[in-house]
Amino acid sequence: MATDLRERVIEVLRTIYDPEIPVNIYDLGLIYEVSTDDQGAVYIKMTLTAPACPIAGSLPGYVESRVREIEGVKDVKVELTWDPPWSPERMSEAAKLRLGLL
Repeated sequence: MATDLRERVIEVLRTIYDPEIPVNIYDLGLIYEVSTDDQGAVYIKMTLTAPACPIAGSLPGYVESRVREIEGVKDVKVELTWDPPWSPERMSEAAKLRLGLL
């Protein structure tokens, strides 16, 4: 069940977009870790493209609220980290292609 829940969480993360870059936060590489357990707890470790990002205060809370809407989710913890710092190398191949970086 935890694996299925993890996949559903990733599906939702792929519907959340960085407001300044036309790529979802998962493929952009902002999500460092997604873990779930059989009790419906979800842990997400994420970053932003820069510490001075204008959405720094709101995006983690938005991610949390969207993940809470998933059936089977009982608890969500979103941790914002700056270590390691985000860089374009963290983007998926699809994201790099979309932004013309490949």
